[in-house]
Amino acid sequence: MAKRTIREADLYPPIKALLESQGYEVKGEVGSADVVAARGDEDPLVVELKTGFSLSLLHQAIDRQSVTDTVYLAVPYGSGQAFGASLRKNIKLCRRLGLGLMTVRLEDALVEILLDPAPYRPRKSRAQKARLLKEFAKLVGDPNVGGSTRRGLVTAYRQDALRCLGCLDALGPTKAAMVAERSGVAKARRLMADNHYGWFEKVETGIYTLSPNGQRALADYAEEIARITSARLADKGTPDTPVWPQSASVG
Repeated sequence: MAKRTIREADLYPPIKALLESQGYEVKGEVGSADVVAARGDEDPLVVELKTGFSLSLLHQAIDRQSVTDTVYLAVPYGSGQAFGASLRKNIKLCRRLGLGLMTVRLEDALVEILLDPAPYRPRKSRAQKARLLKEFAKLVGDPNVGGSTRRGLVTAYRQDALRCLGCLDALGPTKAAMVAERSGVAKARRLMADNHYGWFEKVETGIYTLSPNGQRALADYAEEIARITSARLADKGTPDTPVWPQSASVG
């Protein structure tokens, strides 16, 4: 048997019954609002009905906030992971917009109020703010175009790896301590040992060289390596002195 098409009107009777049980007088299609409920001298309560989450539903609900602060969205309750994920995201969005949210389970007319309208008071994450500012401070220049996809972006970590890469290219197999000193990457040993990008190979204890992937990366990131090297030279205030000597140092 074909699945019955859900209509916005199907949501109205259960919502009307719930609100009336709470002492509201409820009427449908009043002005531009789908549902309006009044109780004593309180501000009116408005519910906007839709068969699913949409930008149009949010726009309508925001428009109703010019009339009252008590505005709810109502959608049919769904099943499955996709609906659950969408529901969680939309609860978060409604909270930010100061909107309420309810779902209607049409099988048994159960209305569940998931969120009441309230002013949004964002909670700042000090840890996330600190990480953002640390990444901003460590990133040399402005190597990425805003709006680009995440893949291939130049992060501060990647720039540190490129500094080590350039140092090993100039020096050959080198002690990690020397790479740290010459490149200015204090955690060079850990970075090369972790080898996140596959650019480094361990020759023996504490000594690293470039892997075949590292050799290819020299060409792929030649422009960025030159740029961050120039920036480091400028910071050192010695533009005529190389950041690393042009001879291997395995000591």
